[in-house]
Amino acid sequence: MTTLKSKLHEDLNAAIKERDELRSSTLRLTLAAITKEEVAGKEKRELSDDEVTKVITREAKKRREAADAFAQGGRPEQAEREKAEGEVLATYLPKQLSDDELRQIVVQAVEEAKAAGAEGPRAMGQVMKIVNPKVAGLAEGGRVAAVVKQLLAGG
Repeated sequence: MTTLKSKLHEDLNAAIKERDELRSSTLRLTLAAITKEEVAGKEKRELSDDEVTKVITREAKKRREAADAFAQGGRPEQAEREKAEGEVLATYLPKQLSDDELRQIVVQAVEEAKAAGAEGPRAMGQVMKIVNPKVAGLAEGGRVAAVVKQLLAGG
């Protein structure tokens, strides 16, 4: 069984051989971020696949934010590059939940929280505690929070 990190290394080698500059530079930066995470702290350790996925998710989020910033700053070619890098990283992440799937999970969590006595906007923390383990890695925190706020507000 190959780990996610070794798959990234294999794909990097393939991208270098194919002279795919975008893919190889994106994978290099991602592997550097993984290595940085591994040596952070008091002693070096090997990251699990879940931890590697979290690093890739963080890197993909950086690319999306950078693409937005470049687009607003009037640099469309750089924004396109960041979007393309984000798409390369997305191939290594689990498929994200659709809006309907996410909404169903949050509706169930809101009902659970209400059954436990939580009402209104103050229940946000309790609902998030219920939802986050169910959607970990499958939906971005901002999306989840927006749906929870909408449902708690009576939407």
